[in-house]
Amino acid sequence: MSTGQHALGAAGAGPCPCGTGATYDACCGPLHRGARRAETAVELMRSRYSAFALGHLDHLFRTWHPRTRPAGLLEDGLDPAREWTGLEVLDHGEGWVEFAAHHRDTSPAGVASSGTMRERSRFERRAGHWVYVDGTFGG
Repeated sequence: MSTGQHALGAAGAGPCPCGTGATYDACCGPLHRGARRAETAVELMRSRYSAFALGHLDHLFRTWHPRTRPAGLLEDGLDPAREWTGLEVLDHGEGWVEFAAHHRDTSPAGVASSGTMRERSRFERRAGHWVYVDGTFGG
């Protein structure tokens, strides 16, 4: 399963990729559709992880601070060789979230390898809505 093909089941009834245990439609789905906004930095981070897992570039674009948003995000897309396989929220506070995002990469030769990206992300409110600013990797 590649980026953007996480199994959700019929009409978003499957588990949300962010790992809360809720269905996609009861969790990140409404945020991806723009039906509501994240109430906390943790909720936004989880929705962004799910957007990476499902290939929802529009949500990533909308929730990335314009000052730090990569040029060409919508045009370049996501790495189709990376499958996001799990999320752990390690710690959080007002405006920051530390997490570990697990993934599986497949090389052009078809060789698969697993890895973990650990990040401490910074968020801020812009016009009353949480947006992702940047993050530091490692830990």
